[in-house]
Amino acid sequence: MQEDRTLRLATREDGPELVRLIDEVYREYGDEVDLEGYDRDLLDVEGAYRKAGGEFVVMEENGRIIGAHATEPVDREKGIVTFRRLYLPPRIRGTGAGKFLMDWAVEWSREHGYCRVEFWSDTRFARAHRFFERYGFCRGGIRHVEEGKLSFSEYHFSMDF
Repeated sequence: MQEDRTLRLATREDGPELVRLIDEVYREYGDEVDLEGYDRDLLDVEGAYRKAGGEFVVMEENGRIIGAHATEPVDREKGIVTFRRLYLPPRIRGTGAGKFLMDWAVEWSREHGYCRVEFWSDTRFARAHRFFERYGFCRGGIRHVEEGKLSFSEYHFSMDF
């Protein structure tokens, strides 16, 4: 990771910057953030993730949020966690920032006793899917999501560690 980039735990106060970042990515695909529906977790990442036993981090560059990633328990007994909210703006992709965020999430999961990750990713995120597969994730099925203003399809990814 570049020296001017830092990783830290997200706070509720990061909500506006997270909305800006994720909305920037959504708009690449003709969508926008839906804070009354699918994206309401961005308004309180501490409550949505940390209080549920997961974690949410942001990557900053010169004091501005340029990346995000989150973990969320699915089944503690079976050791399954999900990853959510891995987002980077176009200018940051391909710089190693995504790998750094993914390494963080895998390490966090291991440290917290998880042995399997499963997550869903919008089918339009082809570059991200190539990254996930190179990282070691297996692509599985597909589902359609309609929530609030958003309607999209997602691929399932999983990995045991």
